[in-house]
Amino acid sequence: MHFANVKGAYSFEVNRRANKAQIKNAVEKIYNVKVQKVRTANYKGKHRRRGRTAGRTPSWKKAVVFLNPEFHIDLF
Repeated sequence: MHFANVKGAYSFEVNRRANKAQIKNAVEKIYNVKVQKVRTANYKGKHRRRGRTAGRTPSWKKAVVFLNPEFHIDLF
């Protein structure tokens, strides 16, 4: 399911060690909204080469935050 088209769902890149409760509290405090639920996903870094040197991009965590219907976040 793609959350980009779901009304009231917002995606954030968060600290890899943050848990769902910490993410919920941070979003509620920063944006002054009421969070319904939080879904998280860990993404591994991809392998990259630059000439002979092989490396890896950093791993990261994505959080999809669902707000109560009466709230929204103005992004633009």
